[in-house]
Amino acid sequence: MLPLILSTFIFIFCLFLIFSEKMNRTITSMAGAVIMVIIGLSLHFYTEDQAAASIDFNTLGLLLGMMIIIAILEPTGFFQFLAVKMGRISKGRPGRLLVLLGTITTVVSMFLDNVTTVVLIAPVTILMCEILGVNSQPYLLAEALLSDTGGVATLVGDPPNILIGSAAGFTFSDFLTHSLPIVVIVWFTALGILFLLFRKDLSVTPTDLDALTELNPQDAFKDRQTARKTIIVIGFMILLFLFEDLLHIRPALVALGGAAAALVWVRPSIQETLKKVQWDVLIFFAALFVIIGGMEAAGVFKELTSLAIHIENLPPLWLGLIILWMVAILSAFVDNVPITIALIPVIQGLAATGIPTTALWWALVFGAGFGGNGTIIGSTANIVVTTLSEKTRNPITPKLWNKRGLPVMIGTTFIASVLFILLYGWLSK
Repeated sequence: MLPLILSTFIFIFCLFLIFSEKMNRTITSMAGAVIMVIIGLSLHFYTEDQAAASIDFNTLGLLLGMMIIIAILEPTGFFQFLAVKMGRISKGRPGRLLVLLGTITTVVSMFLDNVTTVVLIAPVTILMCEILGVNSQPYLLAEALLSDTGGVATLVGDPPNILIGSAAGFTFSDFLTHSLPIVVIVWFTALGILFLLFRKDLSVTPTDLDALTELNPQDAFKDRQTARKTIIVIGFMILLFLFEDLLHIRPALVALGGAAAALVWVRPSIQETLKKVQWDVLIFFAALFVIIGGMEAAGVFKELTSLAIHIENLPPLWLGLIILWMVAILSAFVDNVPITIALIPVIQGLAATGIPTTALWWALVFGAGFGGNGTIIGSTANIVVTTLSEKTRNPITPKLWNKRGLPVMIGTTFIASVLFILLYGWLSK
């Protein structure tokens, strides 16, 4: 009983520190992992070998490969080119500009990290809004919310997807056939809510339309040749992701192979490229795996699984809805990565008892992905966009986010729940 209590306390205390931002999340997770191993060794329930075995290197390899690809593509100006191109196509019409910027942000977020996407596109958005003389709040909020939404669509679009895909054995194609159709419907729901909430701002006529048409998208490019080479590599990676099941290869091999191919073909400065890799994120993930491994060794998830099993007459469909909403609400306040890692062993435990869990994995995907839209601290992309908005005349405040982001989170999670019920049979396959 003591190992169970202590391991649970370590995890909850780490979550508290991450939520309160009293300590860097990487430092917090590393300290928690070390303490977990020390307690495990002292009480003889968790060893260093078990801690090492608990780390999911498929997830870390996939993340590392995608980070290297992003580090190569980011300096080329490709993302800024796309943003300016969308701005010119919109001809300065606020509604059309919102749709185009939201669309390009969503599509990019399906394949690249959400934070990187908004870091690259949001500054260009602010510039266009300044030129047009319109409020940047609708566009920045849309980019944050729709990037979070779009990331749910693919295996590589969001860290929880990578974790769940590795644990459940879902392929890139599985996400395209099961998650993408639901995300498309949810995306239109989010867009409709944004149009309704920002209808006054979007009805304002821009003051300087000619200035926007004078922007040349080609000027945004800094290295066209590198951008072209990297896009070609990403295209081949997507093809391999689609056929990974047929070829019997893991997503991590595809990502690392693509990163290696890009490094050989482009030949960037290795030192500069590796500096841009988010090593702190990789360490954060590895440390969390160690903490969760300690909890599993202590029997925490066995108890949670038993509790879930003994809920009388609860069909898997309703269990899935409970998971979806519980994770969504928690993800609005706490990083969805530790929430996801903590629930993975529970669902695996339910599967071991014979309960069908395929749909439960998708419920976890939707809850973790859509829940982050609820508050400013719900995702890192939200925080980045909010920080960038502080440089404008109309900064995004927590109060504004609660009025705009929270309805989007509730609306999208509700639609996802309805679709989960309607498509439960398909999601169970």
